[in-house]
Amino acid sequence: MNQLNKIIETTKETVKKSSSYRPISSLEEDFEKYEKRGFIEAISTRVSKEETAIIAEIKKASPSKGLIRQDFEPKKIAEGYEANGATSLSILTDEPFFQGKLEYLDMVRNTCTLPILRKDFMIDPYQIYETKASGGDCILLIVAALDLAQLKDFSKLAEELNLDVLIEVHSEDELNTALSIDPRLVGINNRDLTTFEVDKNLAIELAKQISKDVIVVSESGISSREDILSSKEEGIHSFLIGESFMREPSPGEALREILL
Repeated sequence: MNQLNKIIETTKETVKKSSSYRPISSLEEDFEKYEKRGFIEAISTRVSKEETAIIAEIKKASPSKGLIRQDFEPKKIAEGYEANGATSLSILTDEPFFQGKLEYLDMVRNTCTLPILRKDFMIDPYQIYETKASGGDCILLIVAALDLAQLKDFSKLAEELNLDVLIEVHSEDELNTALSIDPRLVGINNRDLTTFEVDKNLAIELAKQISKDVIVVSESGISSREDILSSKEEGIHSFLIGESFMREPSPGEALREILL
């Protein structure tokens, strides 16, 4: 079993436990706690001006690299990102593989004003309700982890709950599947989720097949200003960056330097 399948199977067990502890009817009681912050709107505003839009990630660990940041203070990291020009935030809440916590969504939301992506493996409608009830503004739908019916159903549910959606792909076939549901925001992951190998040019190549009215986000492997400039020359202005920031003494300052 590859790493992607391990994550999916473990996530199923996590959802089973969470839903038995707190049903959807209970989650719905918390929907009014948060006003939506437009995740796609924030990115679109910058991209339309050909400015760089950074989705800055808050992540303690990963399946491929293990512990990434020992000194992990989500609130402090979020404040640093906001002060140094982040457009929005990406937060990992998965515990078994990323050492995250669902509470980080609410914690960070009460610390800054940036919209938040819950960047987890969504494999059950319950997680979408959970995201809404916990302060998330956007969910991630990974084409490699879902079938077409799930992509359609989850996207529709997110829309009904007033959540934005980032559709993630890693190949031409996955991109074709994603485009068939008319997404507004497509993330191209330069890292293969089964082998974890990175190809920085993947996003640039696949983006050529996407119409200009769809915002493209280059994910993974972006670690320098040169990486950003080479992508911007090809029309990509939005980037999701996590690991390279998380390894720096000050993630916020690392963000500021990459934007100079």
